[in-house]
Order: sequence, then C-alpha cells, then structure tokens
Amino acid sequence: MVIIPDDVAPRKRTEATLTQYNAILDFTIALVIGLLLGSFVEYTVHRLMHKGKLMSKRHAKHHRNFEAQGWWGEFTDYSLPGLLIAWAGFLVSIPAGIGFALGTVGYAAFAAYAHQVQHEKPDLAFWLGVPIHYLHHRENMWHHNFGIGVSIWDRVLGTYKASKWQPERRLREYPLSEFVTIRWR
Repeated sequence: MVIIPDDVAPRKRTEATLTQYNAILDFTIALVIGLLLGSFVEYTVHRLMHKGKLMSKRHAKHHRNFEAQGWWGEFTDYSLPGLLIAWAGFLVSIPAGIGFALGTVGYAAFAAYAHQVQHEKPDLAFWLGVPIHYLHHRENMWHHNFGIGVSIWDRVLGTYKASKWQPERRLREYPLSEFVTIRWR
C-alpha cells in the first residue's frame, strides 16, 4: 500500500486542472485567431482581385456573370490559404493547433456559405444586416465592400460603403429549409 501525504494529492489535482485549463485556453484563443485571420485573408484576397493583383480575369468574369461556384467550389478556393497556414498553431501546442486549424478552415466553410447564399438568396444573410457581397455586385462596387462573410475589415480599413437594401421578405417568412437550399456543388 502506498501512502500519499495529504499535501501531495491536492497539488497534483491542481496541476491537472491547470493543464486542462491551459489546453482549453490555448484551443479557444487559437480558434478565435484562426477565425479572425480567415476573415482578414478573405477580405484581403478579394480586395487584391479587384486591384488586378490576383486572379483578376477570373474574378471579372465572376462579376460579369454574377454566378457563384456552389458551396464546394467556393470552399475549396477559400480553404486553400487557410490550409497553407493551418499547421502553425501546432507550434504552440496540440490544442492550439486544433483550434487554429478549425478556425481557419471553419471560416472558409462559413465564407463559402455566405458567398453562395448572397448570390442565391441575399435576404438570408441576416448576420450582416445588409448582404454586402450582393450589394457589392449589384452596385458594381470595385472599391468597396470586399467582405463576404463579415464586414468588419471593410469598416476598420475604410472600404465599407453603406447602401440601401430592402429585403424581398422578412426573415421569419422563410422556412428553415431555405437556409440550406443552396447550390452545394
């Protein structure tokens, strides 16, 4: 029988609790950083497309046709930059690596949905207030509203341009199934 002094057991329990707390904190901070970085990369890449520095011909065609590729096509485009850096969180810790990878790839999935839904059913992009990507196309905004999933970087970096928007229907008039009835492939 092993006798553990009374003062050792609480110390081990405290160390285990702190280790778990640090892992959760690492994961959470890395997840938030991954989401923020994903949104910033999305904004920056879109802005570079409009400056003619990145895939300008392909993007001009996208504007002429006002077509999206479907969620999967958009996701593969958006996730590529995230996948190039998704491993970086593992330099800190395994929980940070998982959080950062989920943040970057998770934002790519969200941005792909936001892009597709604004091309098909702009009323459903309720989290934006107004569907800025739809308005970016409708009003031919080559110098404004580059955000697709969020408008934070447009607002912070001075490229946000307010525009009038009148939805076809109120959000509550849409059945829940409408939110997932988009072109997925």
